[in-house]
Amino acid sequence: MRLSKSVIGPCEHAAVARVLTRGYLGTGAETQRFEQELAAFLGGGVAVACVVNGTAALHLALQACGLGDGDEVLVPTLTYVASFQAIRACGASAVACDVQESDGLIDLADAARRITARTRAVMPVHYASYAGNLDAVYAFAARHGLRVVEDAAHAFGCTHAGKTIGGFGDVACFSFDGVKNITAGEGGAVVSADTALVERVRDLRLLGVERDSEKRYRGERSWEFDVTEQGWRYHMSDIMAAIGRTQLLRLGEEFKPARMRLARRYRHGLAETAGVRIFETAIDTTIPHILPLRVLDGKRDRVRAALEARGIETGVHYKPNHLLTRFGGGAPALPVAEKLYGEVLSVPLHPELVDADVDRVIAEIRAALN
Repeated sequence: MRLSKSVIGPCEHAAVARVLTRGYLGTGAETQRFEQELAAFLGGGVAVACVVNGTAALHLALQACGLGDGDEVLVPTLTYVASFQAIRACGASAVACDVQESDGLIDLADAARRITARTRAVMPVHYASYAGNLDAVYAFAARHGLRVVEDAAHAFGCTHAGKTIGGFGDVACFSFDGVKNITAGEGGAVVSADTALVERVRDLRLLGVERDSEKRYRGERSWEFDVTEQGWRYHMSDIMAAIGRTQLLRLGEEFKPARMRLARRYRHGLAETAGVRIFETAIDTTIPHILPLRVLDGKRDRVRAALEARGIETGVHYKPNHLLTRFGGGAPALPVAEKLYGEVLSVPLHPELVDADVDRVIAEIRAALN
């Protein structure tokens, strides 16, 4: 049983074929339409720049916010290494912060202790698609004069306080890789109501060539242009956009209800299982990209091995970044994240699973624990 997978069908095949027939595969009209449709989905008051992946989205968002050498970004250590690498890519330093034991989100009290004169931004990570303390993050940022760049890679389609993630706030970054809530094969997006920032991202994704996106949308190229800062080849292709547009149409009726139904079934089935805890979330507004459990009492590896032996894939989301050599090698100690690292176990979750699959995973967990 797969831990996660892409859910691709005839509609996506037809969308790619449509682009191939046109003969132009780079950033063009298809990408522009995807950006427009994403903006409408998120609430209409934001602008969107699509890029090659979620890591590129974070990198360009930080650069467009003006971060660079010597600056610092507060970021929870319990996240994929992409968050930390994106911060380093723009020249800034990633300052690892501990997380809340209940939900894996950034511990703002710990973050406050790590603020220096060089702190310029905070990057909340919507772990397992949950944005629980996001209001507190924005209040924290306002008190300390920080930009907020949301790592919303897990959270596309989710809502918070009645608003769609990405449709409000400072800057949000999404990932559309193969196993996210929607996919473009790869891909990502930078979203903000700050249209000047998004226009800067559009230049930066095309090697810094000023206003090149506008021409590419019309099927043209820039031959006489200026470049004023370091840019990158991070643009989204029209093939990717075509897949993403189709997936966006499938989210509401297919992917969202399937993921939410399966997650509820896990929660109900494991609620009374001794030795297992599930992270807090908002079950009615969160579309879960992953479903991490906490297996207590040092039994995580035993349970994982038992599931793998029965053909059930599992994952560990994530190894805390401050334990990686590049980002501290264990210094400073962040005790909650380190505790969770020894407990966390992600179980299969994707829209092609059925209820019987979830029931089987639950039964195997119980058997392994007993």
